[in-house]
Amino acid sequence: MNNLYNTSDVLHLKSYDLSYEGVFPAFLFATLNYMIILFCNLTLILTIVMNKSLHQPMHLFLVNLPINDLIGSSALFPHLIKEILTDSRRIQLPVCIIQAFFIHIYAAGSVFILTAMAYDRYIAICHPLRYSTVMTSAHIMKIITLVWSSCVVLIAVLFILLLRLRRCRSEMTHSYCDNPSLLTLVCEDTTINNIYGLFISAATQVIANSLVFYTYLRILIACFRSRRSDTKAKALQTCATHLFVFLLFESLGLFTIISYRLRNISPHLRRFMGVSTLIFPPTLNPLIYGLKTKEIREKVINFFGNKRVIS
Repeated sequence: MNNLYNTSDVLHLKSYDLSYEGVFPAFLFATLNYMIILFCNLTLILTIVMNKSLHQPMHLFLVNLPINDLIGSSALFPHLIKEILTDSRRIQLPVCIIQAFFIHIYAAGSVFILTAMAYDRYIAICHPLRYSTVMTSAHIMKIITLVWSSCVVLIAVLFILLLRLRRCRSEMTHSYCDNPSLLTLVCEDTTINNIYGLFISAATQVIANSLVFYTYLRILIACFRSRRSDTKAKALQTCATHLFVFLLFESLGLFTIISYRLRNISPHLRRFMGVSTLIFPPTLNPLIYGLKTKEIREKVINFFGNKRVIS
């Protein structure tokens, strides 16, 4: 009853339930992880932006991925580190809404960007003679603009529907802010919000998964039909990397979405999987693409090699 009709702008989050001995290791892990994410993603962005030889369609699509990863990780990690140290379990409502908004932008952006990258590889491998005429600068900018504008519009509508509702609770069901947790604070009918949330989740998943699996199926067929073993190996390696990243994010994201609809799932497991979606992909993406993409790897090695020589 104390939580009912509480309209304070201070929200109470679920604790991470860390023991006294576990605070320092958790703080060290979170801080180092965030520093690695910042360093690797910023290095990848600067490498692509500062080298004109990398201003190719594949790399122009790729540079959006670390930008999106920085949005998601920066929405989570500063607050996560603060909570590990203080265990205050408090957050201001406007800050919570901003955090939730950018976390959802990150989630939608990851799906759309990886889908756009799959489309680029499909044209490059299945229609190599048409690649330069299809993937023009104007066409690339249209796709990138469509990706980001779609994310902003879809998520903005989601939060406009949320903010129209009257709130009467302050006790969150999660350790960080997202739309499902904020909906639990509402004391009005949330049917429209639930329908819209399920609709955009289902629509984006169906469209993205259909496009990705169709393109990679066509790529696999084209690779096995190719008589050049070097071309086949390079194409398969590139596509395997992209597909691994896509499946990793989809697995973590889908589990998080489904877990909110299942009451018998452990809240600790739900929180762990939710945080994992914002930890593992931003950490692994720049390492995978930086190490696997030969052109980027060479530029990064040359840059840091020159720095050592100068020093």
